[in-house]
Amino acid sequence: VRHIYMDVPHSKNPAPSWYGESVGHYEGDTLVVDTIGQAPKPLSFVDPYGTPHTDKIHVVERYRAIKDAKGKGLEVVFRVVDPGAFTMPWKGMIVYRPSRGQFEEVVCAENNRSFGEGSQFGEIPEQKTPDF
Repeated sequence: VRHIYMDVPHSKNPAPSWYGESVGHYEGDTLVVDTIGQAPKPLSFVDPYGTPHTDKIHVVERYRAIKDAKGKGLEVVFRVVDPGAFTMPWKGMIVYRPSRGQFEEVVCAENNRSFGEGSQFGEIPEQKTPDF
């Protein structure tokens, strides 16, 4: 369970945890969620490829309901800053759509992830050539 405390400032020294400390507020029709205090654990990462993070990670998510050519959706734009893991901030966006089917129950527990054959996370990205 992730708790988002509305219209309050962050604690002065939040205790590190899996989900960190999230505070939120509305900017018009957009829910803005600011998260700090995520503990870097052996299996905590920022994407499906297993990219690690440090205790300096700071994530800001912006949620808003949309309606476009594909229908209704929930757009989430997120910004990640982690000077201990990345050389610069980065942003991403995803749109969730209503499901037309049924979901199977999935049990989530620590240490249930792997990058072996049959992995749901895909291949680990590799840098084939340098950026410079």
